[in-house]
Amino acid sequence: MISRKKAVFFGELLMRLGTKRHERFVQANEFTVGFTGAEANAAVSLVNFGMDAYVVSSVPDNEIGQACINYIRRFGVNTDHIKRAGARLGTFYLETGASQRPSKVIYDRTGSSITELKVGEIDWDGIFQGKDWFHFCGTAPALADSVAEVVKEACRCAKACGLTVSCDLNYRRKLWSADKAGRVMTELMDFVDVFIANEEHSREIFGIEAHGTGKAPVERGEDVARRLCDRFGLRYCAITCREGRSASDTTWSAVLCDGSTCYRSRQYQIHVVDRVGGGDAFSGALIYGLLSGMAPDETVEFAAAASCLKHAVHGDFNLVSADEVRALMAGDGAGRVQR
Repeated sequence: MISRKKAVFFGELLMRLGTKRHERFVQANEFTVGFTGAEANAAVSLVNFGMDAYVVSSVPDNEIGQACINYIRRFGVNTDHIKRAGARLGTFYLETGASQRPSKVIYDRTGSSITELKVGEIDWDGIFQGKDWFHFCGTAPALADSVAEVVKEACRCAKACGLTVSCDLNYRRKLWSADKAGRVMTELMDFVDVFIANEEHSREIFGIEAHGTGKAPVERGEDVARRLCDRFGLRYCAITCREGRSASDTTWSAVLCDGSTCYRSRQYQIHVVDRVGGGDAFSGALIYGLLSGMAPDETVEFAAAASCLKHAVHGDFNLVSADEVRALMAGDGAGRVQR
């Protein structure tokens, strides 16, 4: 029997409070409640595709923390390594835009449970035994200097244990400055094998941008991916390419580079239901593709198609199967009723 691949995800867990019916914050009388986290979102995708995912984090030891764990566990993610400690669960508020009005996020994450973690408190050696992959996002080290040190500790241990390390840059201006992000993330890149970003954030954080002018987004993405591979010695670099016509409609594609050859996905025209978590869906699907032994061209097609489908799912989790992703890859994107 072939053993299932196993990946570990470290990052903050949050409560998502979203307005209903595209309402603005100032007019909302109620919010929908969900639980999320960039790394947890990617972990759910991996489980849906048939692999094992373990989330490492910290939530308060109260009913809200337990509700968060229960919510994540219901989707098959292992929560055994989530600590119960700290004062509060981080929160973000989401105002979903429409047409020319953009969506808006307000963070309430200061002093959340994960920011109280210290180096030496997590048994990374024990957690990484028998695992294949470790993933984190740039949002984790953005929370506090102490969390950045925990991420570095985890990366160092993951490499020592022979795991592949991946990172989604996931830069958030509301969490930290580009200058500090550049300093911290450059240090962490020493451990990263597989890197995920977009052109805009690569330019802001690392000063890496496409050469020349007049290139199509996918061509610029290839240029940026090659330069990132060269600078950081990456095994793979993926660049996502979004061209938003409005909050309601966008195009989506991606590039995957192995340092020399770049592979393009097809471009999808998307009418957006919920775009939050779309990048995390891409990360989870990319990890699945590489862990399952797909060729690079198939991997980037799978990841782009999976993320495309996420834009049609409410909430942060991409609740689609590998078969549904493959059906879209094969051209079944008409959205006909299945019966």
